[in-house]
Amino acid sequence: MLTYTIRRLVLSIPTLLFISIVIFLLLQLAPGDPMAQVPLTVPPEVKQKMRDALGLGAPIHVQYWKWLVQFFWIEPQVFIDWLTRDSFLFGWLPDTNLYNGQLRVISWQTRSPVMDIVVQRLPQTLWVVGMSYIVGILIALPIGIYSAYKQYSLFDQAGTFVSMIGFSIPPFFSGVLVIVIFSVNLGWFPSIYDTTHTVPFSDWLFGEVPFAGFWSAFKVQLNQMILPVMVLALQTTAQISRFMRASMLDNLNQDYVRTARAKGLKESVVVLVHVLRNSMIPIITVIALGVPSIFGGAIITETLFKVNGIGQLLLTALFANDLPMVMTLTFIFAILIVLFNLIADVLYGVLDPRIRYD
Repeated sequence: MLTYTIRRLVLSIPTLLFISIVIFLLLQLAPGDPMAQVPLTVPPEVKQKMRDALGLGAPIHVQYWKWLVQFFWIEPQVFIDWLTRDSFLFGWLPDTNLYNGQLRVISWQTRSPVMDIVVQRLPQTLWVVGMSYIVGILIALPIGIYSAYKQYSLFDQAGTFVSMIGFSIPPFFSGVLVIVIFSVNLGWFPSIYDTTHTVPFSDWLFGEVPFAGFWSAFKVQLNQMILPVMVLALQTTAQISRFMRASMLDNLNQDYVRTARAKGLKESVVVLVHVLRNSMIPIITVIALGVPSIFGGAIITETLFKVNGIGQLLLTALFANDLPMVMTLTFIFAILIVLFNLIADVLYGVLDPRIRYD
């Protein structure tokens, strides 16, 4: 398994390089000019200097090489320096000074480093989209398991009905619907997500903030997360519960299940140990490949609830023709997809001893 993992990691390098070239060339073909939003009062020679400063006058291969060096060499140095100085987990390590002020990947829209903006937006995306994914999985797995075990029962039919609703209703409709019902009519939850609100978890952990202050801030955060989490978790639950049900039904009719029952094993052991373990193999793929969507955010939902996450950042960058931002975000998503594909393959061998990559 270790040899297979190392081989896959080595093979992922040319794969990611090819993906980065394709993304870069496609973005170069996109229409628009990043200097189009510059006021008309700015003289042409000043605009030309601004274009040169942004690297727009260099050949395509030079621009790509600069981005490649900045992303794979300079940004990791900045990240290591941040870990040793400001990180809560690695602050005990000796300070490093790897980054010496080299030019980083700069956003054309904000004129600031792209990765700094991504780090600022990432907590909001993890709070909302990440939590909705976890909630959706925790709800979907029991529903899929019980629906398969009680096939064609009232519970199974109700689960199928709810899943069809989750598949059929798009987020831009369900999001507006829950805002109208729970925010406008009932007034239970806010319709706008306050991204300036923070929960002082580390301060409370070190005794700098009392538990009452931490708990009140946490309740406010939980209250504003309910609506967007509800909208996104509905889609996740609908998808994974259907896959779970189909996989369980396929394994419940296998010969090894009849053998286990004939040996006198309890029904709970047969279903939750033997059948569930084999049924989770295809579900691992669905769950693992869905993880990159957490970091990508949900563009529609984040826009509806005014969540300043990664999804909304990508949308604004596309509208502003901010190629460095779009290039960096899409490539990060590609890295996550390749990485979680590998994680899913490794988990196959953990769940099923018959699967080996020798």
